[in-house]
Order: sequence, then structure tokens, then C-alpha cells
Amino acid sequence: MKSFSESYKEAGVDVTAGYQAVELMKQHVARTLTKGVVSGIGGFGGLFELDMTGLTRPVLVSGTDGVGTKLKLAFKLDKHDTVGIDCVAMCVNDIICCGAKPLVFLDYIACGKNVPEKIAQIVSGVADGCVQSGAALIGGETAEMPGFYPEDEYDLAGFSVGVVEKSKILQPDSQKPGDILIGIVSSGVHSNGFSLVRKVFDIENADLSKTYSILEKPLGETLLTPTRIYVQPILKLLEEVDVRAISHITGGGFYENIPRSLPQGLTAKIERAAVPVLPVFELIAEVGKIPERDMFNTFNMGIGMIVSVDPADADKALASLKESGEKAVILGELAEGSDGVVIA
Repeated sequence: MKSFSESYKEAGVDVTAGYQAVELMKQHVARTLTKGVVSGIGGFGGLFELDMTGLTRPVLVSGTDGVGTKLKLAFKLDKHDTVGIDCVAMCVNDIICCGAKPLVFLDYIACGKNVPEKIAQIVSGVADGCVQSGAALIGGETAEMPGFYPEDEYDLAGFSVGVVEKSKILQPDSQKPGDILIGIVSSGVHSNGFSLVRKVFDIENADLSKTYSILEKPLGETLLTPTRIYVQPILKLLEEVDVRAISHITGGGFYENIPRSLPQGLTAKIERAAVPVLPVFELIAEVGKIPERDMFNTFNMGIGMIVSVDPADADKALASLKESGEKAVILGELAEGSDGVVIA
């Protein structure tokens, strides 16, 4: 006998919709499966067999995050197939900063009403992100929570687990004055600072189809552009160059994230003119009348990742990233000091 409760359905939770959503998402999950996957979705836990080839002292690295209030744009545009990429990106881009290769990903979707087709759209984006990063989507949870979320809204979060050989964990303490800082260009606002973005453009009441001469696409489409996933280019770079440290430029921008990868006694000196500020950030600053210091303390400003390398490796690192299809620039260098980040 299949699970069904008329009383629960009358309370706002339709368990059959959950089963339908699972069936619809299976095709997307299948795209992410790697050779380590032991179990399919639907069980009480996702099973993954760790391949120990080449590993003597494996260290597991985990990261968790959500999409945040960027989801408000997805609701208003009724477009739900890209925010899953953001969810994966915010996790895997973090763990790659330790030098770890993502292995698995699990998502959590909480909604006011389970509409199977919408849930499947969300998961299709999660699957896209997993494919891009090489992580297997081995499980997740969809929770229907009437009265807690409006019927047409949801929240999306997840976590990833990766692995790195202990001797290959990046060591920020190995950095020294003169090391070169290379920035990898972002795809846009990514998934941070959207509370400010929403305030600047009054998103709840804005016409998201509005065009600006400075933008190639309408405002809503520009802002909803998914976060770039840097895993594969960074893994390749780690094989070819002695990378000292990596910073994922997320919430808190340059001033909060770069110091997370700096040892005491070193300051990151960024040349302002070297930062390829994307047009969307120029527009945000102009419309919101936001000081540049606050912009660099909130947004990625066009740089999604920053890697630190020896000066002798800078050209090789730039060539590797270009070969991977990434746009990368030299932003500055490390110097003695305790200022954290200086942009001038």
C-alpha cells in the first residue's frame, strides 16, 4: 500500500507530490553520478565509496551554504532552473580553497507548497552545478512546510564533501612578501549581497525586464546569472603550479575574504586599476549611491577567486587558467604589514 494521508493533505502537506517530485528529479540526478556512488536517491543516507588511489592520508573537507535572498528574483521571474547552480557553487568554491576535490553534494529544499515540476526545475540546476564541479548528487530533502513559507516560495541550501591528500592541503603560512595575487573573473553578482541589491533596485516593485545601456541583458536576467564554478580550472591549476593560497570572494567582498587566506604579518596590496569591475557593479554603485569602499566590502566586483603564487609561477598560472577558459588578471602582490587588504 502506498503512503497517503488525507488528513495530512488537508493540513497542507501532500506526500504524493513529494513522490512525484522525486520521480521527476531522477533524470537530473542521473547526470551527476560518478563511479563512487553506491546508493540511489530515496534512502535514509547517501552512500559513496571513497577511491583511495593515490591517497595515503586522505582528509575530508566539507562546506555548506545556501542561495540567500537571490531567491527572491527567482520567485519574481518564475525561473527556478539556475539557482541550484548557485547553491552548489557556494559550497564547492569554498572547499576548493583548501585544495580539495568535491566528491558529493546534498541539497535541502523547504517550500510552502510542493509543486513537483518546480522542485524538478530547482534540482535540474543543482545537477548542472554538480556536473560542472564533478560532484555526485547522492541525496537531499524536500520539506513541504505550509504556513511557514508562502505557497509560491522556497529556500534552498546544501552541502558538499570533498577530499584532499593531507600533504597537499594548501598552506597560507607559506606565503611571503612579493607573492603575486591573480584574480579569476566572476560571472556577475554571484550569490552574495542581494539584500543590498534588492534595496538598491527596489526589486519587489521593480520591472526586472528593464534594460540599461551599460548591461547586455535585462536587469533581472543579469542579476540572476548563476555563480561561476571554479573547481575544474583550479584542480588543473593545482597540478601545474605551486599555489600558495586561494580566496573565494563571496559575502564581505575583498576586505573580508582575502584576509581569511593571509598569515599574520602580510597585507594584500591590490591595484584598483587592475580590477576588471563588471558593468553590473558600476550600475549598482551608481543607482544606490554606494561608496566604492562599501562596494568592495560587499561584492566580488568582477573577481570570483584570488590565488596566490610565487612570482616565478605567475605567467604559468595565467596560461593554465586561460587554457581552462577562465579570464584571469594580476591584481597585485603580498607585502609586509598588518592592514589586511589595501586597494589603491
